[in-house]
Amino acid sequence: MTATTLAAAAAERAQHIRQRADRPSQRRSAEQPGARAAVRATLSGVQVRESGDAGATLEFRGHASVYEQAYEMWDMFGPYTEIVSEGAGSDSLARANLDVPLVLGHDQLRRLARTTTGTLFLTEDANGLFVHAPALDPADHDVAYIAPKLKAGLIDEMSFAFRIEAGQWSPDYTEYRINRYDIHRGDVAIVGYGANPYTAGASVRQPAAAPAATRARALLELGIAGV
Repeated sequence: MTATTLAAAAAERAQHIRQRADRPSQRRSAEQPGARAAVRATLSGVQVRESGDAGATLEFRGHASVYEQAYEMWDMFGPYTEIVSEGAGSDSLARANLDVPLVLGHDQLRRLARTTTGTLFLTEDANGLFVHAPALDPADHDVAYIAPKLKAGLIDEMSFAFRIEAGQWSPDYTEYRINRYDIHRGDVAIVGYGANPYTAGASVRQPAAAPAATRARALLELGIAGV
């Protein structure tokens, strides 16, 4: 986005938003009206660990969002930057009845794992929203479809669908910070291109001597683990 466009959008926003705590209206991740509003993070470090065990399962690890990193979003007035605060999902993730599936492309019929079945675990770590599915079934059609694409680096991004519960605009209305979100009955998704520009592409195997990931990098591991 250009500085002029960002400033013009902020000026319009300042004239029409009553309180800085108001949520973005018509929030989306692209300029086109109707674009999805999900936050996305590029993943890195895809790894495949061979196992000779019969009936092995696939272990999936990734980050559906990177916290404390600004990315571009749009509302009814134009572009702005958005940040998810560290710990923003803690209340939602603590729900005893948390129901969140791991899906392909935000398609609710293409579920790979689910928190309610004990096949998906969501936590917050130093990078952001961490996704762990320890035992995906390689015989599942969608798992078999996505696994080789992850291994080859053809797909290396994630996203999550959620509801904003609390946040605030910066004084100049160019930035919105999400302080609390609710992911219950939302999803974490493996997706194609995303909006978060702060991470690098994936590799099939990360060398043992590679430096540790920074907060601006999200990690996805596709590992083969014994049953």
